Amino acid sequence: MKVVVATLNAKYIHTCLALRYLKSFAEPEFPVTIKEYTIKDPAMNIAMDLYREAPDVVGFSCYIWNIEETIPVLSILKKVRPDVKIVLGGPEVSYDIEHWFRRIPEADFIVYGEGEETFKELLEELAGGGNFRDVLGLARRGGDGGVIINPPRPKLDLHRIPTPYRFPEDRPHLSKRIVYMETSRGCPFRCQFCLSSIESGVRYFDIDRIKEDILYLIQNGAKTIKFVDRTFNIHRTFALELFRFLIDNHGGCVFQFEITADILRPEIVRFLNENAPPGIFRFEIGVQSTNPLTNELIQRRQNFEKLARTVRALREGGKIIQHLDLIAGLPEEDYTSFKKTFNDVFALEPEELQLGFLKLLRGTGLRREAEKHGYVYIDRAPYEVLSSKVLSFDDMIRIKRAEDILEKYWNSHHLDETVKFLTRNEFETPFDFFQSFGDYWEKRGWMRIGHQLEDLFLRLRQFLRDRGTPNLPVIEGFMKYDYLTHFKHRPRSVWWEGMDKGERQALLRRLAAEPEAVSADFAALRLTEQKLVKHCRLEVLPFDLAHYRATGVIRREPCCLIVHYDSEKGKGKAFTAPLARLGLAGSSTAT
Repeated sequence: MKVVVATLNAKYIHTCLALRYLKSFAEPEFPVTIKEYTIKDPAMNIAMDLYREAPDVVGFSCYIWNIEETIPVLSILKKVRPDVKIVLGGPEVSYDIEHWFRRIPEADFIVYGEGEETFKELLEELAGGGNFRDVLGLARRGGDGGVIINPPRPKLDLHRIPTPYRFPEDRPHLSKRIVYMETSRGCPFRCQFCLSSIESGVRYFDIDRIKEDILYLIQNGAKTIKFVDRTFNIHRTFALELFRFLIDNHGGCVFQFEITADILRPEIVRFLNENAPPGIFRFEIGVQSTNPLTNELIQRRQNFEKLARTVRALREGGKIIQHLDLIAGLPEEDYTSFKKTFNDVFALEPEELQLGFLKLLRGTGLRREAEKHGYVYIDRAPYEVLSSKVLSFDDMIRIKRAEDILEKYWNSHHLDETVKFLTRNEFETPFDFFQSFGDYWEKRGWMRIGHQLEDLFLRLRQFLRDRGTPNLPVIEGFMKYDYLTHFKHRPRSVWWEGMDKGERQALLRRLAAEPEAVSADFAALRLTEQKLVKHCRLEVLPFDLAHYRATGVIRREPCCLIVHYDSEKGKGKAFTAPLARLGLAGSSTAT
């Protein structure tokens, strides 16, 4: 019996852990072939590839991001190979099972809940001509055209699952794709927008086996391992032991975790700040809302004061990259409330801030209470909310415009210093910057056309000019700094009119003659005038950038910005010096 398990990932770099669990549990009795595609692949191409495998059984792992793209594949495959048994599994089809049998006539079976043992027992029944009645966690079509849903399966003993991380066919791809890893199953929280709220209790895999699997993955080239535990740090000693192990054995691999920040103990924060190599840990922290009533309604226990303290401490440590999440559309979170939530969280200045929109997943409490909250949402996956009784569709559209600017101008890290200055000094709140710029972007029609890196700077400058923004020369100085420090190599052109040739020549001569006037680090580069021309970019800013960074005060003393490019060391390194210190013209006023 030829068995294939398949899925459509969101991107090529993603991998599906569920398929590997099915394979590890079914083998060696039932050899399983894994086939992974992406949601961008044409349905016909996927169906043709599966057809060539000549399968007797095909199992599909289904999620909100792939179900609509999976259905056409099933239709084609069943037409060209009508005898194939199609098995569906995954969170998207584990709820409203009768609906899915009606929607997908090609499906023969649905495995709901944890699928490893159920799938193997189904294969045993298919191989032996059984009647499937005793396979827990299985749903099937009845002889009368109805649906038969067997009782659910008790939770699986995780120690019975063989490792899913060591298949020889995965080894050549470990360095090119994200490896997903589980150290536990379940979640102690009951957030009503999340499927994890349905399962009670947390179970752990054996920690020694986890360590052995991690070492195997790193030694065989894995570059990114993403832990899919819902709350990695719920068990303090377990998390600390693994953090310590990863620090000692990381081998340059990057590790991502979902962290509940308000319960991350101060001693763990101190340990990470003191011991973690910079950049190897990425923490995803779900904030979602800072509205107390909203959090009460979705049964989300959260101490934002503690969360903020943890995020700030980790940011000050400079070792951990933090990604914070928000959800627009939660109960009783109107436009004004969401604006406050955004500003509360943006004030923490995380490296990434994701602004997502509520999706009413099948099986969740919020979906059951959709009418109570006045939710209008898309009927098919991903079931995104369009409006609620407190948030109109107009409000949602505006928030989406702000989200677009957030992605382009904050999460991209093209204009970090500029956006920080604008949100701290030039707009009433950070959200006002992203919203007003998003509205302007839409009015200009830029949503419908692409953009290059330079366009981001030019469009921001146009927006700031049109609104009559004060301090525009200072803001443009920050923009020049952000642009020049973005590159690994000296840019051939810039989007502004640079200094005249005579001024540049005077600066070059002075910098080559007395580099110590800039700094000892700059002098250590031993740059001749010729090397300065070849490896550096010079600009004059209308304020002292170093003074602003140290004090937060703009001192209007012209300074020289020198960006040195060494491609082996990453992006350009900036040096600054007041023109007066270089013996050139300059005056000082503070604002």
